[in-house]
Amino acid sequence: MKSLFEITRWLPARKAHAHCDIPCGIYDPISAKIAAQTVQKMVLRIQNLAKPEPNAPAAAQLAYTNTLSRYIKVKEDHGEICKRELDILWQDFFNPTHLQKFPDIHDTFWKTEKLVSKNKQEVNMDAAKELVAAVDKIAGMFWEAKGVPNYKDAHADVRFGS
Repeated sequence: MKSLFEITRWLPARKAHAHCDIPCGIYDPISAKIAAQTVQKMVLRIQNLAKPEPNAPAAAQLAYTNTLSRYIKVKEDHGEICKRELDILWQDFFNPTHLQKFPDIHDTFWKTEKLVSKNKQEVNMDAAKELVAAVDKIAGMFWEAKGVPNYKDAHADVRFGS
């Protein structure tokens, strides 16, 4: 007993974070979609952020830098959220029986995860739109697997806004 105490004292367990390893059966790709749309929105905001003139006051330069860094952080954070939510669907929801219906499922997920990485590395509206479309494709697979054919995110445009 004493040796177990010594092991746990020197090698404490780390806290695990997971959606559900039971599995609970509560899955929805909407979290990945919202995260992908947030990445796209941050790309839009970064591209539209007016850079102050070189001789602008220091306060304006700092305000620009602050805003830009916040947009980048949100883009990075939501890229990670998108990856995590996709991983949950890929690893916990989809199973070998889905391969018959969706033979390209692994390739689709892999390419979508790579798109998330590309969006984290770049400020590229085409890549951001491609990410949202790839997440939509996965959402279509998900809902078809759940018996809902021809799924469409009816609120996507309103959620994204202008």
